[in-house]
Parts: sequence; C-alpha cells; structure tokens
Amino acid sequence: MGPTRKPNVCHRLSRRALGSFSRDAGVVQRTNLGILRALVCQESTKFKNVWITHSKSPIAYERGRIYFDNYRCCISSVASEPRKLYEMPKCSKSEKIEDALLWECPVGEVLPNQSDYKSSLIALTAHNWLLRISATTGKVLEKIYLASYCKFRYLSWDTPQEVIAVKSAQNKASAAARQAGIQQPVLLYLAVFRVLPFSLVGILEINKKIFGNVTDATLSHGILIVMYSSGLVRLYSFQTITEQAKNGIQEMECCSLESDWIYFHPDASGRIIHVGPNQVKVLKLTEIENNSSQHQISEDFVILANRENKNENLFTVTASGRVVKKNFHLLDDDPEQETFKIVDYEDELDLLSVVAVTQIDAEGKAHLDFHCNEYGTLLKSIPLVESWDVTYSHEVYFDRDLVLHIEQKPNRVFSCYVYQMVCDTGEEEETINRSH
Repeated sequence: MGPTRKPNVCHRLSRRALGSFSRDAGVVQRTNLGILRALVCQESTKFKNVWITHSKSPIAYERGRIYFDNYRCCISSVASEPRKLYEMPKCSKSEKIEDALLWECPVGEVLPNQSDYKSSLIALTAHNWLLRISATTGKVLEKIYLASYCKFRYLSWDTPQEVIAVKSAQNKASAAARQAGIQQPVLLYLAVFRVLPFSLVGILEINKKIFGNVTDATLSHGILIVMYSSGLVRLYSFQTITEQAKNGIQEMECCSLESDWIYFHPDASGRIIHVGPNQVKVLKLTEIENNSSQHQISEDFVILANRENKNENLFTVTASGRVVKKNFHLLDDDPEQETFKIVDYEDELDLLSVVAVTQIDAEGKAHLDFHCNEYGTLLKSIPLVESWDVTYSHEVYFDRDLVLHIEQKPNRVFSCYVYQMVCDTGEEEETINRSH
C-alpha cells in the first residue's frame, strides 16, 4: 500500500457540511482548526499588514484583545478593523497596571458568581495590588494587596489558568553598600497564588546564600527554574527533580552577550523549551530504563538558525616580517547572523512560532517561522515588512489567522503592526477546480 493521502481543505469542508463527524463537539472543533492550520501553512497564503498604530505607553496583547495606556483601553483585533471594547477611568501613576494575564473560565466547574463565567484580566498595579478585572467591561471584580517590603512587577502562569506566580523586581544594593562591600543576599521574591478567588500558596525568597550567584529565577508547572550568568540553568522540584532526576542541570554551549532562557512547554506535554541565540532545544523528561522512580532529560528535537560559518582569520606581520595568523570566533548572538529572538506556541493550531532576526547594514530584518510542534519541521516562513531595531524590545504574537508585532521605538514610542491571513483567490479557485 502507498502512503495515506491527507484530505484537502475542500474535502474537509464538504464532510463538515454533510455532518460526517462524531457527535462529540470537540471533533468538529479539532477538524475546523485542522482546516485553518492547512490554510495557514499552504504556500499561497500570505499575511498582509492591515493596520498600524503608535502609542506613548506600552502596548500589550492577550487573545484577540490589544491593550493601550497600561491596559486602561481595550481594543478587539478580531474584526477586520480594530474596535474599542472599553476604556477604564484615568488613574494616578501609582495605580497604573504594569503586567496582566488573561484568565478564562474553567470548563465544568460550578463558580460562586455569575461574572466568574466570563473571561477576566488578572492585573498587577504599580503599588502592589493584584486585581481581577472583567475582560469585557473593565470592572474590578476582586483585589488583594501583596506586600510593602518589595516591588512586585511581573506576572506569569505557574499552572495555566489555575496558579499564578508574581515576581518582584530584582533587589539592587545601594552605591554606599557596594562601596562598603555589603552584598544584597535576596535577589527577588516569588509569590504564588491560586485564582478564583485569590488565595496565597506561599512566598519564595531567592537568596544567593542558598542558590549561589543566581541572575534570575522563575516558576513553571511547580518547578523552580534558576539561571546563572555562565549559561547554567538549574531546575528544582521537591518531588520530581531534586529527589529523583538525571540531567537536572542544563547548559547551552553558546558564547553571547544575552543569556539563554528555559521554560516548560505550554502544550502540557511535560517537555521543556531551551532557547539560545542560534538554537531552540525541545527537551523531554523520560523514565530511566529499569528504574521508573528516576527520570532524565533528553533531546526531543532541535531547531537551528540558518547561518554561515563566519569565523575569520586575522593576519598580522611582526617587525621581523613573520606572518602570524590569529583565529577568532564571532559571538553566537552577533547581529549580522540570523538570531532567534522570540519562541512561542499557538495551542489551537499546534504550531511553534519562532522569530529570527538578521542585521543587514543598519537595518534589521525579521521573519516569523512556523514549526511542527511534534517534530520541529519548518512548515512556513513569513517576512515582517517593518525593520527590526535589535537595541529595543519587541513582542510578536501568532493567534490563529493573526500576527501582531509590538515594538518599542526611541523616546518611548510604542508601535503595533497587525497582519491578517490572506489567501490568493486565483490559486484557491484552481485548487477547488482540481478537487472536482
């Protein structure tokens, strides 16, 4: 028998119209997303820049909503033209929202209030208040004060849609303390909360006396990830890693100015994503043979940047006329080489999205690549038309048929570029004719 042919988009749509699916609604949804994934990845599909806007304050994006003015103004990006959903009252500088996460209603749970069945924005304010805000109206539904002994600044999911980690800014020793040789032992704090309603699980102190010369730390899926300037990453878990694991320390062999980063894969597969300037490693936890109580970390697949070997030889001539050759290596994050900047996961289409940037003369050019989440195979590459300045911060989101690029420009000007999927109608008609 030859290889099994996958049904094309037209065939799938025809089957859906005839009701040729299981009664399970999930089957229809998965089929619809399979159709969308096929459209996204086909060669004739383009992503067209349809909207650009600028702002003097940071711009954020969460599930079809674009937030301006520190989350005070919310705009829907689902329609062909952006539409304002709500605008919260103006507030003082200390009350502004610094970070936020979108919480969506859990399936099959009985909730205490009617408003809990709708999406909420979990927000962190500049004066250490944790808020839960209606994602449709902007009304504050719940609030809790964190602490006064540190400045909390970042929000992330420990367990998606269930447990959040609130990270403080890093403690910096004063100039007088540094001159006196006094070191600040506590680098940062991590506060862990369950949502709906907010309930404190605990506050974790990242202390250099315990963890060593640590540069950063985060919490994901119950595992503490601790990073060091040497590129070393340590994973701590009281039950799984610390007591039963092999290869719990991961090190990426790279020479770069920016540190690599590591986190658990958002697809709940238990895999780990480790990103460096020229490679993306997807790692997996597997049981050790003949010992089910112990686990080890091994490579699932690796995505490599498209690079040429640019290591150069430098020749110098001594006073005696002798030629001396010196071999030197460029940094792995050298801007003139393709460098990975952002790695994300589109959960509904099961695609890894990777942003790669190359500095050409004075201008940086970026492209967004879609990779198979199972094997890492490159499926499609989308060029971003705007230039990419590597000296400023950038965020890129891929959400179904939409790509959104947020960048910070000089003088704190923030720009938002929205791309939407466009299919070539000529090629589409040809495909339909061939299918008949």
